[in-house]
Amino acid sequence: MISLEDCIALCGLDRDEVDAIMEHEHVPEIEAAAIACELLSKSTGPGEIRQILIDDIRDARARGDLPHAAKLLSALRHFSKEHPEAGHSAEETT
Repeated sequence: MISLEDCIALCGLDRDEVDAIMEHEHVPEIEAAAIACELLSKSTGPGEIRQILIDDIRDARARGDLPHAAKLLSALRHFSKEHPEAGHSAEETT
């Protein structure tokens, strides 16, 4: 049987990045991993994931959850490093 950790490892993102998709899309973690896999297979997908992370950072800041915003910013920086095809740097959200 394949575990949640296996699914996350196979999707091409790390847990924090999958969690951001889960938060943004309001879906269970396993579904977020599937969405990540699907998005990374599309030419526009990395940019869409980048925008999800940015949206989540802005939402966390808007509700005053700065620790969560910082965690998401770290996830965005990691994603940008691992997926330069996604475009702009993580610094633009600061």
